[in-house]
Amino acid sequence: MHQPPEFFKTEYWHRLEDGRVICDVCPRHCRLRDGKRGACFVRQAKDGEIVLTSYGRSSGFCIDPIEKKPLNHYYPGSSVLSFGTAGCNLGCKFCQNWSISKSRQIDTLGATAMPEQIARAAQRYGCDSIAFTYNDPVIFMEYAVDCAQACHELGIHSVAVSAGYICDKPRVAFYRDMDAANIDLKAFTERFYHKICSGHLAPVLDTLLYLKHETDVWFEITTLLIPDENDSSAELDQLTRWVVDNLGPDVPIHFSAFHPDFKMMDKPRTPPETVQRAREIALANGINYAYVGNIFDEAGDSTYCPGCHRKVLVRNWYELGECALTDSGACRHCGYQIAGHFAAPKTFGRQRIPVHIT
Repeated sequence: MHQPPEFFKTEYWHRLEDGRVICDVCPRHCRLRDGKRGACFVRQAKDGEIVLTSYGRSSGFCIDPIEKKPLNHYYPGSSVLSFGTAGCNLGCKFCQNWSISKSRQIDTLGATAMPEQIARAAQRYGCDSIAFTYNDPVIFMEYAVDCAQACHELGIHSVAVSAGYICDKPRVAFYRDMDAANIDLKAFTERFYHKICSGHLAPVLDTLLYLKHETDVWFEITTLLIPDENDSSAELDQLTRWVVDNLGPDVPIHFSAFHPDFKMMDKPRTPPETVQRAREIALANGINYAYVGNIFDEAGDSTYCPGCHRKVLVRNWYELGECALTDSGACRHCGYQIAGHFAAPKTFGRQRIPVHIT
């Protein structure tokens, strides 16, 4: 059995005359002296290059419903083998996976598995897909790409759950091997990205435009609504109008409720009414598929046909109910083709099954 390398050589970096190395994976462009790690923690300067220190190492593996990513239009009801590593290239104060994404301990990476092992495990457990999640896969892109390629050889899809904070050239290389993605559009103001995420909005919008207009990757969008930070009707109106104007009406968008966590313990939970209002604004602006998350609301979590406006897939907290879609995703009432990727319905449900990869 192959063991993970301590240091994995990478491609996207360049040297400065003073001996430092700049990482070119994400817009942070960390400038590192030998031995120093980037803001993401897992990319490190070594011998005049940037190496990845988390290749073949994971914080753990779990089988989830695809709806948990969340992806509502990508083989609904199917199961996905999910895993992440450690670290992140953004500094979100509200991070709800902070024990993983903000980890600065190699011990977090207690599970080891090479790409071929992960692909065989997904096949063995009957998973349609694997998902790079819990922390952002762009920071361990070499590992993620190799896993995706190994999975494709066995007919298994790859899903990236990402904030989309990545530079142009690595963006092409990363998404070339991804089949689906959920992009976390954290807000629609530069103020929010700068103040709360230590990042910038423009690169995320660039990623969304790239996915829509230059790839065949199926993608959906998630926005976590934080009271008094990114939940105003004006901002949600601007966000959803931008999506319709630039990405089209068929990109599903999920509005999720915030709960206090990490460095934002002083904020209250998002009222369900706020999440439902966001969905209504999206629908009024022409988005065909708008969903709620982190609240119990079967109506807001279900899929409706844009043609006849009837409910075609009942969904309640990852659990699927009555389905009025053909195996190809057409409405059984009027024949309208629902956007996405569909197959014969499955019913994995809301299970969460931790697994070990051997």
